[in-house]
Amino acid sequence: MSTSPARVAIVYHSGYGHTGVLADKVAQGVRDAGDEAVLLQIDSAASDFDPILEAVSGADAVIFGAPTYMRDVSAAFKAFAEASSKVFFTGGWADKLAAGFTNSHSFAGDKEHALASLSVLAAQHGMNWINLGIPAPNITAAERGPDTLNRVGAFAGLAAQSDNVSAELSPPPGDRETARLLGVRVARAARRWRDGVTDASEQAQAA
Repeated sequence: MSTSPARVAIVYHSGYGHTGVLADKVAQGVRDAGDEAVLLQIDSAASDFDPILEAVSGADAVIFGAPTYMRDVSAAFKAFAEASSKVFFTGGWADKLAAGFTNSHSFAGDKEHALASLSVLAAQHGMNWINLGIPAPNITAAERGPDTLNRVGAFAGLAAQSDNVSAELSPPPGDRETARLLGVRVARAARRWRDGVTDASEQAQAA
C-alpha cells in the first residue's frame, strides 16, 4: 500500500481575487489532510494551457474553480475546458476524482449552473465527482451569519458569495472554511481511491 501523499491539482480562474482566496483555502485543506496541493491559476483565455493539462494528468484528483459570470463559469475557464479536449481524446483523466467550487456576488446567481458545468466537464473526461459533503445550515436566514458553513446551501460543490469589496474582506470566514473542508474531503478521498483503503475512522475524524 502506498504511504505517499496524494496529489491534488486545483485549477482555477479568478477575475477579481475572490475566487483565488477560495482556491488558497482549498489548497490549505489539502495540506491539512497531509497531502500535496498543486495550485494552477488560469490567467486568461489566451493562456498556454499545456502545463496545466500536464499537471492535472499527473495528479490523483483535481478541483476545478471559477467565478460565476452571467450564470456560468468565466470565459477563461471555458477556454481551459475546451483546451482539455486533447486529453479527452486520449482518456488521460479517466477515473480520476474531481470536485468544484464557484463564487459570485449574488447569493443565488445561478451558481448551481456553474457547478453543473464543472461536473459535466469532469463527466466528459470519465472522472468521478465528489460533492461538497456539508449539509445546508438548518437555521433561519437571519441566523446565517458570515461564519456559517455552506451558507448558500449548495450540495454539488462549494458555492460562495462575495461582496463587491476587496478580496481581503470577502468572501467571509464561513465560505473560506467551507473551501478548506472541501480540500480536506477531496484529499482524503483521493488517497483512499488511489490506495484502495476504506478507513472509517479516518473518515470520521473532525477536520
